[in-house]
Parts: sequence; C-alpha cells; structure tokens
Amino acid sequence: MKNEKTYELVLTALFTAIIVIMAFTPLGYIPLVVINATVIHIPVILGALFLGPKKGAFLGFVFGLTSFINNTFKAVTASAFVFSPVLAADVIGISGVFKSMYICFVPRILVGVIPYFVYILIRNLLKSRQAAWRYAINGAVSVIFCISVRAFLNNLLKESGNTLAGTAAGIVLGAVLFLGLTAMGHKKASANVAFAYAGLAGAFTNTLFVMSGIFILYKEAYAQALGVAGDAVIDVIMGIISFNGIVEAVVAAILTAGVGIALAQIKPVKGLKD
Repeated sequence: MKNEKTYELVLTALFTAIIVIMAFTPLGYIPLVVINATVIHIPVILGALFLGPKKGAFLGFVFGLTSFINNTFKAVTASAFVFSPVLAADVIGISGVFKSMYICFVPRILVGVIPYFVYILIRNLLKSRQAAWRYAINGAVSVIFCISVRAFLNNLLKESGNTLAGTAAGIVLGAVLFLGLTAMGHKKASANVAFAYAGLAGAFTNTLFVMSGIFILYKEAYAQALGVAGDAVIDVIMGIISFNGIVEAVVAAILTAGVGIALAQIKPVKGLKD
C-alpha cells in the first residue's frame, strides 16, 4: 500500500511536470500542416486513467493554471481574456473574473475526470457478449474519424475546391478504422481500444466545454475581439469544433492509446485488477 501511494505520488509529479513543460514550450503542440494540434491535455487524460479521477482533476487544474498564466502574461491574441480573469476584468468588468475562471479551469478539470469513466464504460461494453454494443461504439468513433479526415483534407485542399477527394478519403479510412476496431474487439483487446475512446472523450470535453462557454458567456466580447458580427460567432465556434476539435480528438485518441497501452504494462488503470 505504501509503495502504491509513493508510486502514484511520483507519477502525479511526473505528469504535472510534463504539463508545465508542454504548456510553456512548443512541445505542447504537434504541427499538422494546416494547424498545430494541442496535446497538453494528454498527460491529464493519462493521469485520470492511471491515478483516478481525483488526481486527474488536480492535473486538469494544473492545465488550467498554465493556460491562465500564458494568457495573462503572454497574451498573443485579442481573445486571450476568455482564459484570463485578470484581462477579462478590464474588458467587461468584475463579472469577467468569474466567467473566465469557469472557462479556464472547469473544462480542464473535467478533462481529468470524464475520460476515466468513459474508459471504464467502454471497456465493460466492449467486453460484453453483446456484439451490438461493439458495433455501435466502433461505428461512432469511425464516423468521427471520417469527419475529421474530411475536414482536414478539405481545409488542406480548399483552394482547389475539390471536396470530393476529402469525403472519399474520409469514408474509406473510416471504414478501415471500423474494421480494425471490430477485429481488435474480437481479439479481446477491449482494454486497449478503450484507451482511444478515453482520449477522444478528453479532447472533446476540453473543446466543447471551452467553446460553449465562450459562446454563452462571451458572445459579444468574443465577436468584438475577433472583429466579426455577433451573429457570426456561432459560425466561428462551429468551425473550430468541426475542424480543430475533431483533428485534436483523433490525435488525442492515437496518443492516449499508444502511451496508455505501454503504461498499462507497468501499472493497471486505477481501480482495475485485470
């Protein structure tokens, strides 16, 4: 028991250090031709899985704190105030402190909580004898992957106006992924597949809660910062979710699965004995 607590303390410190390093260096981003995919949330997701949701929430808080520091002291965009209570107070007054506190911290804390329960749920469903669950779950993630590939390629080829190629590639790769995940499920690799779903859940938690918070709490101020009409904010946000958000979710799924499978050889997911 003592060794277990010591191990978890060391792992928590390690994940914390990784988050800080990623947040303040270019290591927190992966260049993907047209965007830089954020991967700072990966240590938070892994921490949630191997240390449990409580320590995962702490790591999420650290993630939010680094975002607060970056956007307060190294603000490089006009919309940095949505992540900085200090800047928000200057923009919209005292209410901005609480609004930005929510956007900066709550989604990131949830990134350290939700993936754990998603992993447990998906793992149990994939291990069940009901094949319909496996097909439904694998189909859902394949559709997400298809949409991601389509969005990525269409954005890459937007000058040519050729959207058919992106759509076709998305469908083909989505089908390949579905077949691959289904095959892995039949080989009782449900634990490994569940890591990918946890990664997806963590990335989408961050994107959806942050962007919805911006729309609900900062619609007009965000529009002014971007130099667009208030009614156009929803289009900007949906564009970020449908492209950046989905691409980052797929990257998170791949990295979480890869690192998670390796870590599972040393330490099982928190609360699991097998």
